[in-house]
Amino acid sequence: MSQKKADFDFLVKLLIIGDSGVGKTCLLMRYCENLFTNNHLTTIGIDFKLKTIEVGGKKVKIQIWDTAGQERFRTITQTYYKGAQGIILVYGVDDRVSFQSIENWMKQINTHAQEGVSKLLVANKSDCADRVVQTQEGQRLADQYSIPFFETSAKNGTNIYEIFNTIAKMVIDKQSKDPLDRPSNVQLSQQPQNESIKKQGGCC
Repeated sequence: MSQKKADFDFLVKLLIIGDSGVGKTCLLMRYCENLFTNNHLTTIGIDFKLKTIEVGGKKVKIQIWDTAGQERFRTITQTYYKGAQGIILVYGVDDRVSFQSIENWMKQINTHAQEGVSKLLVANKSDCADRVVQTQEGQRLADQYSIPFFETSAKNGTNIYEIFNTIAKMVIDKQSKDPLDRPSNVQLSQQPQNESIKKQGGCC
């Protein structure tokens, strides 16, 4: 019996990481469903969504894994690094601690992710009036790690499509240059350990 042909040219597996409350789930909901609400869902463990886009005439299915930022779920999150081809690091411009935590998240990537995984830095909540992390600080940090940098707002949609499409293209370009560069044998489970609760949120 012949195998059914996939309805896409590339499968791109992305992971979103960052401290709790920086708006990771809001970014994902805005990108996949074009939705935003202040009463957003806080991820407990890990969850994922799928979206199909076109990049360079190719049909690309993006599998995006949304992780919990709380320390007590860090072990669960770590198991998903190996299968990721691209990782989006997120901090909130209204939360300096989340910005300072990027260094620790990068250490997690270096420890648990596959070598050469594509990375991108996102400063979320750019619509907030009470900004404490300036754009130049985020750009300098991204330059330090030699990765792209974007400021986003899930609330008003700023740069949402740009960040996901950019990292998807980074992954595809890498695969095109090296056809043998494919995800490791560690598979991302289709049954994520997830539970969601309602949480009052501010600007995202």
